[in-house]
Amino acid sequence: MDLALRRAQPATTARHAVRALTCASCSQSNSRRFSVLNRQPPNYPGHVPLTKLERLGMAIGSSAMALINPYRADLIAQVGESTSTPYFIYRLRDAMLADPTGRRILRLRPRITSKTLSMSYLRSLPENTVGRTYVGWLDREGVSPDTRSETRYIDDEECAYVMQRYRECHDFYHSITGLPIVREGEVALKAFEWANTLLPMPGLSMFAAATMKPQERRRFWDIYLPWALRNGSRSKEVINVFWEEQLERDVEELRRELGIEQPPDLRAIRKAAREEKRRLKEIKAKGI
Repeated sequence: MDLALRRAQPATTARHAVRALTCASCSQSNSRRFSVLNRQPPNYPGHVPLTKLERLGMAIGSSAMALINPYRADLIAQVGESTSTPYFIYRLRDAMLADPTGRRILRLRPRITSKTLSMSYLRSLPENTVGRTYVGWLDREGVSPDTRSETRYIDDEECAYVMQRYRECHDFYHSITGLPIVREGEVALKAFEWANTLLPMPGLSMFAAATMKPQERRRFWDIYLPWALRNGSRSKEVINVFWEEQLERDVEELRRELGIEQPPDLRAIRKAAREEKRRLKEIKAKGI
């Protein structure tokens, strides 16, 4: 009997060894399969590393939701970050590195907020200056420079700043073009940004034109999209403008230097359209 037990022990030990190796292999396979649970450490404060599958899911989901509600800045930010890599944000970074002012912006890394810009000082500037035009647009639209989301999903730390800079300069693009925060104005400006920066997110935003009213859609296709593509493609890359150093400059002079012409006043056009609609309605009511 002792001999039988001794003969059984090597076989049992062998089975245990095979089972242990199998379990170890399964553990390694599961670890690789669920690598999302072993996420890489962040590359900068606030950074959230994503797998390729997660990035794809975020791009699709946030794009669909942003199309439904184009005023959701958080969704638009997610679309911008998830679609800008691996190529487009590096191209924009390289465009900054190729420009003396762009290189200086990357070195100094200024931020555009109500703390870095004195709103009261900007309101004291002459009417024709860049700073007064900017703060006047902010006041008219009821917005603040403090509403831009922090970059979180771009892995390269320098490229993350490029995306942050692009976002924080967005209101300067609004002010220098005069486009308001209405669906038509936002989509027109996104078309301009796409032609100028080649980032996918502004290009995807143009699909929001399908959600416009028929009259708005006609204006966009006939007036504002041609303007946006023409001006965005021919003007200097606006990411290389050091806006903080242009505040006291004549706004028309800067527009000429950049090669940007103002589009027709969208607010005036919309107001005239509303008044015409009201007038026709009154005529129809009197006729009845």
